[in-house]
Amino acid sequence: MKKIKTLLIAASLFIGATSFTNAQSKVAHINTTELIKAMPAMKTAQADMERVGKTYQADIEAMKKDLKTKTDLFEAQATTKTQEENEKRYLEVQTDNQSIQQYAANAQQQLQKKELELLKPITDKAKAAILKVAKAQGFDYVLDSSPQTGVIMAEGKDLLADVKKELGF
Repeated sequence: MKKIKTLLIAASLFIGATSFTNAQSKVAHINTTELIKAMPAMKTAQADMERVGKTYQADIEAMKKDLKTKTDLFEAQATTKTQEENEKRYLEVQTDNQSIQQYAANAQQQLQKKELELLKPITDKAKAAILKVAKAQGFDYVLDSSPQTGVIMAEGKDLLADVKKELGF
Protein backbone atom coordinates (compact mmCIF):
# COMPACT_ATOMS: atom_id res chain seq x y z
CA MET A 1 0.00 0.00 0.00
CA LYS A 2 2.85 2.32 0.88
CA LYS A 3 4.55 1.56 -2.45
CA ILE A 4 1.34 2.37 -4.37
CA LYS A 5 0.98 5.64 -2.49
CA THR A 6 4.62 6.53 -3.24
CA LEU A 7 4.15 5.55 -6.88
CA LEU A 8 1.00 7.72 -7.16
CA ILE A 9 2.77 10.70 -5.58
CA ALA A 10 5.75 10.26 -7.92
CA ALA A 11 3.44 9.95 -10.93
CA SER A 12 1.48 13.07 -9.97
CA LEU A 13 4.71 15.04 -9.46
CA PHE A 14 5.99 13.87 -12.83
CA ILE A 15 2.72 14.84 -14.55
CA GLY A 16 2.73 18.21 -12.78
CA ALA A 17 6.32 18.93 -13.78
CA THR A 18 5.61 17.91 -17.37
CA SER A 19 2.54 20.14 -17.49
CA PHE A 20 4.51 23.06 -16.03
CA THR A 21 7.24 22.80 -18.67
CA ASN A 22 4.67 22.50 -21.44
CA ALA A 23 2.85 25.57 -20.14
CA GLN A 24 5.93 27.75 -20.47
CA SER A 25 6.09 29.80 -23.64
CA LYS A 26 9.08 29.72 -25.93
CA VAL A 27 10.57 33.17 -26.38
CA ALA A 28 13.15 34.40 -28.89
CA HIS A 29 14.53 37.80 -29.76
CA ILE A 30 15.75 39.67 -32.82
CA ASN A 31 17.32 43.06 -33.41
CA THR A 32 14.92 44.35 -36.08
CA THR A 33 16.95 47.53 -36.60
CA GLU A 34 20.02 45.49 -37.52
CA LEU A 35 17.92 43.20 -39.73
CA ILE A 36 16.33 46.06 -41.67
CA LYS A 37 19.67 47.85 -42.10
CA ALA A 38 21.15 44.65 -43.54
CA MET A 39 18.38 44.13 -46.09
CA PRO A 40 19.44 44.92 -49.69
CA ALA A 41 16.15 46.75 -50.29
CA MET A 42 17.06 49.14 -47.47
CA LYS A 43 20.27 50.17 -49.21
CA THR A 44 18.26 50.97 -52.35
CA ALA A 45 15.70 52.92 -50.33
CA GLN A 46 18.45 54.94 -48.63
CA ALA A 47 20.01 55.77 -52.01
CA ASP A 48 16.59 56.94 -53.27
CA MET A 49 16.08 59.06 -50.17
CA GLU A 50 19.51 60.66 -50.55
CA ARG A 51 18.82 61.41 -54.22
CA VAL A 52 15.46 63.03 -53.47
CA GLY A 53 16.94 64.92 -50.51
CA LYS A 54 19.78 66.28 -52.64
CA THR A 55 17.27 67.45 -55.26
CA TYR A 56 15.27 69.36 -52.65
CA GLN A 57 18.46 70.75 -51.13
CA ALA A 58 19.69 71.95 -54.54
CA ASP A 59 16.34 73.66 -55.17
CA ILE A 60 16.47 75.40 -51.79
CA GLU A 61 20.07 76.51 -52.34
CA ALA A 62 19.14 77.92 -55.79
CA MET A 63 16.20 79.81 -54.26
CA LYS A 64 18.44 81.22 -51.52
CA LYS A 65 21.03 82.28 -54.09
CA ASP A 66 18.37 84.08 -56.14
CA LEU A 67 17.10 85.79 -52.99
CA LYS A 68 20.64 86.87 -52.07
CA THR A 69 21.16 88.31 -55.55
CA LYS A 70 17.85 90.17 -55.34
CA THR A 71 18.66 91.46 -51.85
CA ASP A 72 22.10 92.67 -52.91
CA LEU A 73 20.57 94.44 -55.92
CA PHE A 74 17.89 96.08 -53.78
CA GLU A 75 20.48 97.24 -51.25
CA ALA A 76 22.69 98.67 -53.98
CA GLN A 77 19.76 100.57 -55.52
CA ALA A 78 18.15 101.63 -52.22
CA THR A 79 19.61 105.12 -52.28
CA THR A 80 18.28 105.77 -55.79
CA LYS A 81 14.74 104.61 -55.01
CA THR A 82 11.94 106.25 -53.09
CA GLN A 83 10.91 105.21 -49.58
CA GLU A 84 7.73 103.65 -51.01
CA GLU A 85 9.68 101.59 -53.57
CA ASN A 86 12.15 100.45 -50.91
CA GLU A 87 9.29 99.34 -48.64
CA LYS A 88 7.71 97.46 -51.54
CA ARG A 89 11.05 95.77 -52.30
CA TYR A 90 11.52 94.91 -48.60
CA LEU A 91 8.10 93.21 -48.56
CA GLU A 92 9.01 91.34 -51.75
CA VAL A 93 12.20 90.03 -50.12
CA GLN A 94 10.26 89.02 -46.99
CA THR A 95 7.67 87.22 -49.12
CA ASP A 96 10.40 85.38 -51.03
CA ASN A 97 12.10 84.41 -47.77
CA GLN A 98 8.81 83.03 -46.42
CA SER A 99 8.31 81.12 -49.69
CA ILE A 100 11.72 79.49 -49.26
CA GLN A 101 10.89 78.51 -45.68
CA GLN A 102 7.53 77.13 -46.75
CA TYR A 103 9.15 75.18 -49.60
CA ALA A 104 11.74 73.75 -47.17
CA ALA A 105 8.99 72.67 -44.76
CA ASN A 106 7.01 71.10 -47.60
CA ALA A 107 10.15 69.35 -48.85
CA GLN A 108 10.71 67.90 -45.37
CA GLN A 109 7.13 66.59 -45.28
CA GLN A 110 7.54 65.09 -48.73
CA LEU A 111 10.78 63.41 -47.66
CA GLN A 112 9.08 61.89 -44.62
CA LYS A 113 6.20 60.67 -46.78
CA LYS A 114 8.64 59.17 -49.29
CA GLU A 115 10.57 57.48 -46.48
CA LEU A 116 7.42 55.86 -45.11
CA GLU A 117 6.44 54.80 -48.61
CA LEU A 118 9.83 53.17 -49.19
CA LEU A 119 10.17 51.59 -45.72
CA LYS A 120 6.71 50.02 -45.40
CA PRO A 121 7.32 47.15 -47.86
CA ILE A 122 10.74 46.51 -46.32
CA THR A 123 9.42 46.34 -42.76
CA ASP A 124 6.45 44.25 -43.86
CA LYS A 125 8.79 41.78 -45.56
CA ALA A 126 11.01 41.62 -42.46
CA LYS A 127 8.01 41.06 -40.19
CA ALA A 128 6.66 38.28 -42.41
CA ALA A 129 10.04 36.54 -42.41
CA ILE A 130 10.34 36.87 -38.62
CA LEU A 131 6.88 35.38 -38.14
CA LYS A 132 7.63 32.55 -40.57
CA VAL A 133 10.92 31.62 -38.88
CA ALA A 134 9.46 31.94 -35.38
CA LYS A 135 6.50 29.74 -36.28
CA ALA A 136 8.73 27.16 -37.96
CA GLN A 137 10.95 26.99 -34.88
CA GLY A 138 8.00 26.85 -32.46
CA PHE A 139 8.37 30.20 -30.72
CA ASP A 140 5.33 31.76 -29.08
CA TYR A 141 6.85 35.23 -28.67
CA VAL A 142 9.57 37.18 -30.44
CA LEU A 143 10.90 40.27 -28.68
CA ASP A 144 12.60 43.14 -30.47
CA SER A 145 16.08 43.45 -28.96
CA SER A 146 16.96 46.65 -30.83
CA PRO A 147 18.53 49.31 -28.62
CA GLN A 148 16.01 51.44 -26.71
CA THR A 149 13.14 48.93 -27.06
CA GLY A 150 12.87 47.91 -23.44
CA VAL A 151 14.34 44.39 -23.65
CA ILE A 152 16.68 44.20 -20.69
CA MET A 153 18.09 40.74 -21.22
CA ALA A 154 18.27 38.90 -24.51
CA GLU A 155 20.03 35.64 -23.87
CA GLY A 156 17.45 33.41 -25.51
CA LYS A 157 17.43 32.31 -29.11
CA ASP A 158 18.45 35.11 -31.52
CA LEU A 159 16.54 34.73 -34.77
CA LEU A 160 18.57 37.28 -36.75
CA ALA A 161 20.72 34.77 -38.63
CA ASP A 162 17.74 32.53 -39.38
CA VAL A 163 15.61 35.43 -40.65
CA LYS A 164 18.48 36.70 -42.83
CA LYS A 165 18.73 33.21 -44.27
CA GLU A 166 14.96 33.21 -44.89
CA LEU A 167 15.25 36.53 -46.72
CA GLY A 168 18.13 35.22 -48.82
CA PHE A 169 21.08 37.25 -47.55
